[in-house]
Amino acid sequence: MTFLYFFFMTLFLICSLLLCLLVLVQEGKGGGLGTTFGSSDSSDSLFGTSTPEILKKVTGWLATGFMTACLILSFWTGSLARNTASQYTTPQTEVTE
Repeated sequence: MTFLYFFFMTLFLICSLLLCLLVLVQEGKGGGLGTTFGSSDSSDSLFGTSTPEILKKVTGWLATGFMTACLILSFWTGSLARNTASQYTTPQTEVTE
């Protein structure tokens, strides 16, 4: 079970890094980071003229996956913490005489 947890945690981190990179590459109102790398016109892009639309769709899907993974991992971490805490606590017994 811990292998699966760390596998999903790794996927979550990769998704977050890709999401950060996609947001930085997109053009904003001021030109964005995409113009910093020498792209002066949107028609010069690698995927053609529809690149901003493709990047918006991929960013939306990655954001949805990021939020879903965040919720799942937070519940999973909480249950792991409760299970670990219950293993190390011993019930107190009363001594009656």
